[in-house]
Amino acid sequence: MTKISVPSFLSSSWKDSFNLKQHLQDFLHLDSKTLDLKLESGQQKLTNLGQKDFHWETAADFYRDKVGELYLFELGAWHLGSYDYIEDTLRLIVDCAQGQVLDFGGGIGTHTIAAALCPQVEQVIYCDINPISHDFVRYRAEQIGLSNKIIFCQEIPPKETFDTIVSFDVLEHLPDPAQQLLQFHQILKPEGKIILNWHFFKGFNQEHPFHIDDPQVVNTFFQTIQSNFLEIFHPYHITARCYRKWN
Repeated sequence: MTKISVPSFLSSSWKDSFNLKQHLQDFLHLDSKTLDLKLESGQQKLTNLGQKDFHWETAADFYRDKVGELYLFELGAWHLGSYDYIEDTLRLIVDCAQGQVLDFGGGIGTHTIAAALCPQVEQVIYCDINPISHDFVRYRAEQIGLSNKIIFCQEIPPKETFDTIVSFDVLEHLPDPAQQLLQFHQILKPEGKIILNWHFFKGFNQEHPFHIDDPQVVNTFFQTIQSNFLEIFHPYHITARCYRKWN
């Protein structure tokens, strides 16, 4: 299959997730070898922490107070090691994002940065409860010159509506993902689009203990998305999906 061309405003910077590795090294004051070791071990250490300390009743506390820098290493390794997949999620953002954008659970900020670089996007609200992730993505925005286009918050601003909502690798971390869909539906503008993915699976070796997989919760999620949103076709071989409101 012929690859869709990279937009000129992204072509020089997105192959390495917008200089992610250098940003991690500089922000955390690590040498290259130490960073590589931490990236290599990040997922296993996060898995171990989750198996020991994660409980759905205190999930928000876990992500806000306990994961610390581990999430930077786990997400960093995924973004750097999954170039083709991440590249296509960025293409999808370029195709669909416009106006006022919400990146819900924005993590290490790669998708926030991609949206902010799009000329058709006016502003991006990066929303995440992890304070270290906030500091890191704010640092990244400063390095790339996007501080004026990105707003940082820990909760979705009240009474705000959006032309585009992006949420990657987040819904499976919520105790009630269907309820989050309903909130997205409420704050999405009538002609807006939403880009989502999910992975309701703890892994064959329980490597994702913080992913919800309760059959009733998952069934309710799919019933909710199918009754409130209509999928929009996109040509990329990725798990992410794009939707508009289904009224």
